[in-house]
Amino acid sequence: MKFTLVSSCVALVVMTLAVDAAPGGKKLSIPLTKNSDYQPNAKAAVSKASAKFNKKLINPLKGIPGGITTDGGSGKVPVVDYGNDIEYYGDVQIGTPPQTFKINFDTGSSDLWVASTLCSSCTSHTRYDPSKSSTYVADGRAWSISYGDGSNASGVLAKDTVTLGGLAIKGQTIELAKKESSSFASDPIDGLLGLGFNTITTVAGIKTPVDNLISQGLISSPVYGVYLGKASQGGGGEYLFGGYDTTKFTGSLTTVPVDSSQGYWGVSVSSVKVGTNTVASSFSGILDTGTTLLLFTDSMAKKVAAVYGAKDNGDGTFIINCNTSSFKPLIFTLGGATFNVPVESLIFEKQGSTCFASFGYAGLPFAILGDTFLKNNYVVFNQQVPSVQIAASINQ
Repeated sequence: MKFTLVSSCVALVVMTLAVDAAPGGKKLSIPLTKNSDYQPNAKAAVSKASAKFNKKLINPLKGIPGGITTDGGSGKVPVVDYGNDIEYYGDVQIGTPPQTFKINFDTGSSDLWVASTLCSSCTSHTRYDPSKSSTYVADGRAWSISYGDGSNASGVLAKDTVTLGGLAIKGQTIELAKKESSSFASDPIDGLLGLGFNTITTVAGIKTPVDNLISQGLISSPVYGVYLGKASQGGGGEYLFGGYDTTKFTGSLTTVPVDSSQGYWGVSVSSVKVGTNTVASSFSGILDTGTTLLLFTDSMAKKVAAVYGAKDNGDGTFIINCNTSSFKPLIFTLGGATFNVPVESLIFEKQGSTCFASFGYAGLPFAILGDTFLKNNYVVFNQQVPSVQIAASINQ
């Protein structure tokens, strides 16, 4: 999980998204909508990612063979584009009758936790009330999450029905927050739903929501397609569980093997180019919807910055020329195909006449392909193989 936000007022504009998903079966889609008010902060985005992954450094990732299937069922959940592409969240219902929460979907973690009435200080959030759910089952085991930046949350486990886009997952283990730090209290989201593998749940042996969507037959294909919108194009987006949305990408999907041995969606990147200039080759990366920026290793980031004439701020961020007319896109090669981060996505934040780059570094031995990459490329995640399929998003 990663939070990259500061306190702000949230204005939500709900938009309806057309879906032409994989044929047949049950599908769950979560659309994303736009928030127009948030002011981005590149330094905060880097520090949050550093805190997220430095707490558990992993070995460089190596791809493993696999393929993706698209037969079977799915369902859709819309998500809000918060803070001009800072993070994306959708409505999730918990309990009977359902209580609705704003939940951040994060492929870089695997826990489902939510603010609850057990937390007296969580008053800025919608809080899950177990006394109002007839399907609530107490567990009592403790959980705790803490991050290198000092943010933390803790509480107890429980079980209840969790509904995603109309599909009701029965007996889903949830983590009820009894305490949370001030940084979480100022975030607009009420909780987080991890889409990583179950080997990195905070309490061992818990099935993730995707595990249960598959095992309970709510989706008949073990995949989910992710489309992240851009604020510059109206924002929004969707998570489509059990299939993928052919209207959200162009060209054909390319299969890329995934190394899930560390619980993450690890991929091997053959190269990164700026135009015809190769700036990095043969490195490992993580596909993470919960990281805002595109983060390279320290040495790789400096090489990318040099090509664009960007200035290192010494804190993981770079100042970049606001006039990008002479720039060329970043080109990633995965699975033998190329995927772009276009020129307009190279600027993340503008403060007066100063622009901050959407790429940086966080002292990690691998790259994080965060929302800067993912909002330009549609990704189908296959949990069973495991593998991903990637194609250029309609945003490009």
